Amino acid sequence: MSNSTKKCIAKNEKKAVYVENGKATKIFAADYNKSDVLYEALNTARVEDAGVAIPKLLSVSVENNQWAITSEYVEGPTLTELLIAHPEKEADYLNAFVDYQIAFAKKSNPLLLKLKDKLKRQIDSLKDGIDGSVLYELSARLESMPKHTKLCHGDYCPDNVILQTDDAGNITNITAVDWVHATQGNASADAANTYLLLKLTNESLADAYLDLFCEKTNTKKSYVTTWIPIVAAARLTKGNENEKALLEQWIDIVDFQ
Repeated sequence: MSNSTKKCIAKNEKKAVYVENGKATKIFAADYNKSDVLYEALNTARVEDAGVAIPKLLSVSVENNQWAITSEYVEGPTLTELLIAHPEKEADYLNAFVDYQIAFAKKSNPLLLKLKDKLKRQIDSLKDGIDGSVLYELSARLESMPKHTKLCHGDYCPDNVILQTDDAGNITNITAVDWVHATQGNASADAANTYLLLKLTNESLADAYLDLFCEKTNTKKSYVTTWIPIVAAARLTKGNENEKALLEQWIDIVDFQ
């Protein structure tokens, strides 16, 4: 069946997601790197193997000379959409958001890429773009951070969280999608990344998230924020001009506490 007869739920220049018969198929642009497609599928499978309840990977294929990944389709609004529709339930939604992150962080898969290795490679790639002394401080800080093997999402934000709710907007189920950036590492680094993602769009929600994560995990806020310059530097490698100025601010605060 052609893509025109399927329902398109997301689309940009590089990929589009179509839904049909309880399945979601992500179709990549013809010039999309094959190894990146296969890596995304492999990472998703490894998260499944870790025992996390996520939409299951069903197949990897080629359609009309374009790579495609098909997974189970989980119907429901994103957390972003629910926060807009039911602002009065923000506290409940934020609790569920944090609880789910804590739950998957208890899982692990030794075959996943190590987060510290990925962050080091990203920071090293900035050598021509940021001050050498800042780069040194970032590298030294990263090296000093404890090594953990917890499952980290890498892009855990309200856009990537799907919920099912009842008619009153109360949560009945929650899951996360887009595990392409999943790694094994420090859960506080993943939390710092989530905080940064929220900070770019909703400062008050970001602060409430960090308070709640630290309370629920009995983690000092200063420990999570120690990761912020590191994850900000890593995100800078994405080349998003709209975020560049703020990320550079965070990177410069190498002694941020």
